[in-house]
Amino acid sequence: MPRPLPTPAEAAEILARKRTRPQRRPPPVAGRGLSKLLKELDAKYGQGPGALQARWREIVGVELAKRTEPVKLTKPRGGGPGALEIRVAGASAALIQHQAHEIVSRVNLFLGEGAVNKLRIVQGPLRTAAAAEPKTARKRAAPLDAAREAELAKSLENAPDGPLKAALLRLGRGVMRRGAG
Repeated sequence: MPRPLPTPAEAAEILARKRTRPQRRPPPVAGRGLSKLLKELDAKYGQGPGALQARWREIVGVELAKRTEPVKLTKPRGGGPGALEIRVAGASAALIQHQAHEIVSRVNLFLGEGAVNKLRIVQGPLRTAAAAEPKTARKRAAPLDAAREAELAKSLENAPDGPLKAALLRLGRGVMRRGAG
C-alpha cells in the first residue's frame, strides 16, 4: 500500500523539527592558497628567466635585444650569485662577449645586486627574432589611371578568362606602376 504524501503544512512542520545538514563550502580559491608559497619561492630563488624574457629589451637595450635572448638562470646549490645563459645569433657572440660585464651589471640592476656574476654565451638561432623587430605595414600601391588600365585590358582581351588572365593582369599592373615612377 502506497504511503500518502504529507500536506504542505505537515511538510513545513517536519522540516522545522528536523535539522538539515549545513551547506558544503566551496574550496578556497587556488590563488589565495598559493600566493604565500609563491612569495616564499620568489624570495628564495628570485624571478628567473621568465621575468628577464619579458623585459629583455628594457634591460639590455634594443640593439643587444635584437641579437640575444635569455635562456636559463642557474643558481649554485650553496646559494650566492648565479650564471645567466644567453643565446646569441651568429657571429655576434664575440661582440656580446666584450659587453658581458655591462650585461651582467644591467641584469643585476633588474634582479637585485649579486643575482648574477657570470654570463654563459651560447650561439644559435633566436626564438624571438620575429617578435624582436616591429612589423612594418606594407604600403599599398596606387592604382593605375583609367587609360593605362584600359590599355592593359585591351592587350589581354584575347587571353582566356581564368587564373592565368588574373595573374597576367596583376603582373601587368605591377610592371606599369614601376615604369610610371
